[in-house]
Amino acid sequence: MTMHAPPPDFRPLRVGIAGLGTVGAAVATILKRQENALAARCGRPVRVTAVSARDRNRDRGIDLAGLSWFDDPVALATSPEIDCLVELIGGSEGPAKQAVEAALAAGKPVVTANKALLAAHGVALAELAESKGAALAFEASSAGGIPVVKTLREALAGNNVTRLYGILNGTCNYILSRMELEGLTFEACLKDAQRLGYAEADPTFDVEGFDTAHKLAILTSLAFGTKIDAEAIHVEGISSITPLDLKMAEELGYRIKLLGVAERTKTGIEQRVHPTMVPKSSAIAQVMGVTNAVTIDADAVREITLVGPGAGGGPTASAVIADIADVARGTAGLPFGLPVARLEAPVRAEMQRHEGGYYIRLAVADRPGAAAAIATRMAEANISLESIVQRRSEAAAARDPGGRSGAPVPVVLITYATSERAIRGALEKVGADGHISEAPQVIRIERE
Repeated sequence: MTMHAPPPDFRPLRVGIAGLGTVGAAVATILKRQENALAARCGRPVRVTAVSARDRNRDRGIDLAGLSWFDDPVALATSPEIDCLVELIGGSEGPAKQAVEAALAAGKPVVTANKALLAAHGVALAELAESKGAALAFEASSAGGIPVVKTLREALAGNNVTRLYGILNGTCNYILSRMELEGLTFEACLKDAQRLGYAEADPTFDVEGFDTAHKLAILTSLAFGTKIDAEAIHVEGISSITPLDLKMAEELGYRIKLLGVAERTKTGIEQRVHPTMVPKSSAIAQVMGVTNAVTIDADAVREITLVGPGAGGGPTASAVIADIADVARGTAGLPFGLPVARLEAPVRAEMQRHEGGYYIRLAVADRPGAAAAIATRMAEANISLESIVQRRSEAAAARDPGGRSGAPVPVVLITYATSERAIRGALEKVGADGHISEAPQVIRIERE
């Protein structure tokens, strides 16, 4: 018997946009501009019919004539005037969560760019979507315009992913790039990033790694078929990175990047966000400025790296519209690639058990035997050192050319693979010995 495809649905997909910031305005603009092309590609027209935002009178550079306005995004979500809700409000609770839940409960597909919402409630929302037969699509939630969600969920379906890591925050990458290229301090670069609009007035969410962690939590679930476990992520930011760290990294053949890393280990899934030294020869080391990149290690493809803009109105809107097109075509799959019931409960790998190489910078008192004593403490912890680099400061040399000034001088240690627990234990003893004058700088090394 010959099977025939169901007749196409030529009725327009009526889209309601909740949130008309930079991304929301860009989505509305692109949908209008690409109306004919999208109709041809989707087999039906796609039209914005209603919107919701806090300020009705603000000039957003878009024509809202003919669109229904809703002050309440939940009322928009349940309105019979829309078939699909696009949530661009942001935030893990409040109106964003309420609007998404209301739309899904009504059986309406939802497209969102809200990584905080998904990191906190993604599994529960996926369950709701599944029970109502509604799509929940979120390509724009991680890495902006880079199609990494679709890649993990669809293109790599035949692969067993072993590791995923990436630059997931353009603000941090911009700051580190400027610091490296111009020798500027973190504080100076941050002020410039704020002036240019790359960083918020309160940059904590970006520079302390929380934005990266939310995105990583989503990608980890897609990569490994596990339930989202954002609370398991070890998070460190970039505020402690100095120009000296970047200079030493360069001399040693590395670059420093804020990476989100997810890896399947013998003890479970390891998720971590922190400054990382990557070999200058690696693909991810070439990614500078506000650009994002994600590298995926898998058995069939071995290694692929996706690079592109991670934020901004146009790139993020591009990802949103890709999801809208899937909804219009009826091809939006399960949110996390598997039924929620088949997502594994995540087994957390202890960060203390993380194994790898480490860069350690110490401010060591300029006196005979200090570096040797530190090396001894490392040996006692069974830590092998690849190199020790000691740099005398001009102040120390001027005070005592013989190396007995007592002034702090930078000593950099590069270790072979060891555990987080061993490093922390050895450094506690080094601190107790009285050889260092400030807290150690510890940066993990991600080798190829």
